[in-house]
Amino acid sequence: MKIGYPCINESLPCTSSSTFRLASFSEERLLETTARNFACLENILEYNVAHNLLFFRMSSDLVPFASHKICTVDWQMHFKSTLEKIGRYIQNHGLRISMHPDQFVVLNSPKPEIVENSVRELVYQCEVMDLMQLESSAKLQIHGGGVYGDKPAAMQRFIETYALLPENVKNRLVIENDDRLYSLQDCLFIHEQTGIPILFDNFHHECLNNGEPMHEALALAAQTWQENDGILMMDYSSQALGERKGKHTDQIVEALFREFLLELRGLDLDIMLEIKNKEVSALKAVSIAREMGLLV
Repeated sequence: MKIGYPCINESLPCTSSSTFRLASFSEERLLETTARNFACLENILEYNVAHNLLFFRMSSDLVPFASHKICTVDWQMHFKSTLEKIGRYIQNHGLRISMHPDQFVVLNSPKPEIVENSVRELVYQCEVMDLMQLESSAKLQIHGGGVYGDKPAAMQRFIETYALLPENVKNRLVIENDDRLYSLQDCLFIHEQTGIPILFDNFHHECLNNGEPMHEALALAAQTWQENDGILMMDYSSQALGERKGKHTDQIVEALFREFLLELRGLDLDIMLEIKNKEVSALKAVSIAREMGLLV
C-alpha cells in the first residue's frame, strides 16, 4: 500500500502549478514558469520520499496552456532531460504517480469542440508521464462526464470517444465513480465496453451507490485493473460535518479512516487522500496504516 495526497505540499515554500494569464502568453514566460514548476515538483517528491508518502498526484498545470492552441512551444524537447531525471527519481524510489485533468475534460459532451479540447488535454498530460518514462501504472483519472438528459446516450458517447483515443492515452486512462451522476455500476458498464480500469472513490460511493457494501465495492473496482495497470488506485475522503452533502472534510477523521482500512479485508491498493490539509493528513494516515500493520 502507498498513501499520498494531490498536487500541493503546504509545508514547502513553492508550488508546481504556477501559471499566468493567457493574454500574457509568450515562449519565454512559458519556459520560465514551467522550469519553476518542475523544480518545485522535484522538491515535493523528495519531501514525499523522506516521509514515506509514496503516492502523488501531479498538478495539471505543470506546463501552463500546454493543450491550448496558442501553445506552439516545443516544451517537450526543452524539458526532455528534466522530465527523464524526474522519472528516474520516481522509479528509483518506488513512487506511484497520477494526474487528474480538470472538470472541463469531458469525453461525452455532445459538443465536438469540448471533446476535442478534452482530448488535447489528455494527450498533454500523458506526454508528461511518457517523457518521464513512467510505467503504465501511472494513471490519468477522469469522470464519466455529464448525462445531458439521456444517460445511456451519454455513456455510449464516452465509449465511442474512448475507442478513438491514442493508444498511449488509453493505456493510462482510468474512470472514477462520482458523487452525483456516475455510480460504480455505471463505471462498471463502461469498463465492460472499453476495458478502462475504475479508480474507486469511497466518499463518492457513499454519496451515490446501488447498495453495494464498501468491501464489495472495493473488490469490484479492483477486478477492473490488469497486471500492467498496477494495483487499484483510490481516492479517500469523508463528509465535512455541517456542510453540504459531498463536501470533503478539511482534515482526516482518524476513527473513520481506521474503519475504512478494516473494510479492505486484505485487499492491496494505493490511497490518495483528497483532504484539504494535504500532507498533514497523509502523514497521519501513514501512521495509522503502519500501526494497523498495513505499512512497514
